[in-house]
Amino acid sequence: MKRAAKFLAPLVLLSIVAWIFPVASVAEKKSADTMTSIQRDQALQMLRDVYEKIEKDYYDATYHGLNLDARYKEAQQKIANAKSLSDAFGVIAWMVDGLNDSHTFFDPPPRPYLVRDGWQATFIGDACMITAVKEGSDAEAKGLKPGDQVLGIEGFRPTRDTWWKLYYAFHTLAPRSGMKLAVVSPGGQPREVTVMSIVQNLPKNLDLTSGADIWELVRQSENEEERYTVRSVEVDNVFVWKLPVFFLSDEQIDAFLRKTKNYKAVVIDLRGNPGGAEDNLTRLLGGFVSRDVKVGDRVERKNAKPLVAKSRGDHSYNGKLIVLVDSGSASSSELFARVVQLEKRGTVVGDRTAGAVMEARHVSFSQDKAFGQYLPYSMSLTVADLKMTDGNSLEHHGVVPDEVLLPSPEEVAAGADPQLARALQLAGANVSSSAAGQMFPARWK
Repeated sequence: MKRAAKFLAPLVLLSIVAWIFPVASVAEKKSADTMTSIQRDQALQMLRDVYEKIEKDYYDATYHGLNLDARYKEAQQKIANAKSLSDAFGVIAWMVDGLNDSHTFFDPPPRPYLVRDGWQATFIGDACMITAVKEGSDAEAKGLKPGDQVLGIEGFRPTRDTWWKLYYAFHTLAPRSGMKLAVVSPGGQPREVTVMSIVQNLPKNLDLTSGADIWELVRQSENEEERYTVRSVEVDNVFVWKLPVFFLSDEQIDAFLRKTKNYKAVVIDLRGNPGGAEDNLTRLLGGFVSRDVKVGDRVERKNAKPLVAKSRGDHSYNGKLIVLVDSGSASSSELFARVVQLEKRGTVVGDRTAGAVMEARHVSFSQDKAFGQYLPYSMSLTVADLKMTDGNSLEHHGVVPDEVLLPSPEEVAAGADPQLARALQLAGANVSSSAAGQMFPARWK
């Protein structure tokens, strides 16, 4: 339960690999567009490691009908002809992409630099909308603003189905120093603009064998402490809890559940929440149901096991519950919202969720002995699907809210939040969308 993502069709990903990657990498733009024999051997070893792990431990022994052996052999040939290391990384990703699985993907070795766009976007309905622009960035200088719709990225039209793959290709596999965007502002005309990224070189002596250095890299990349801060607000005896990710301690969840007792209604805001720990999900659900509830069946490679949220009984909150979701709500967020619907426990408001609901395990690799240097890389591997009690899986489908409500470009530009305003209205508090937008203003991540 990890990433909010659907993958591009293999041919689309392969076209990105073939066309973009040879010129995409920040580092490789400074060197000849060729691979050394050692780099090629390294890439082939990475490919083999990923292939063998999927073959042995992927939850579906049929690989969704994919001929894994044939795809592996084809990927070997593609790497033999690859022109750059980023090109080879793309081929490994292409092999994995054949599974069409939101939680199985390849993470290449970390780069010695960080690349950030200076702008952020998400899908609102079927529109890719800019939601935040970093002050002082080239994106701001080029006139990008919240509410602008992204019509194209380097010639590719973003859709809900392709958005993650585009992001994955341009940021994880081959980070770029800039991107050409086609955008349109509310009431304006489409225009094209090339936006340069924010590139930060990391210290040359960064020790990736050190846990401290690895987490420092993560913090610099995503501003983790800011990004994952739980926020709350109280309005007319309604408690609003914004949960950005399911990575909390038991004590944090218990403290929240104790606090709910003081309010007539609770709004749980899971917008943009990519999921996280399964234990968090079941513990939180247990605080809102009067009996033990089966979330679904964990369908593994050899068996199936029920996933159950144990109720807190008389200590469970029984007041009004509203859940907010959007296209960035994935995995555990989607499961929480869907159980609330199936159990008729509350009302779900917002936008259709990501449809990325699998259980995955992080797998680490390294080539420190084979090539004389420490070269870490990893993958996320799906170990179970989850079938809901209605017999359906949320993978590739998502949760359709009880009330679908999409902010307009003008509302995004103005910083208004009609979804939160509606949730508060359902909870018994009348707040304007403008005032709601000030409760949890967009943060630069």
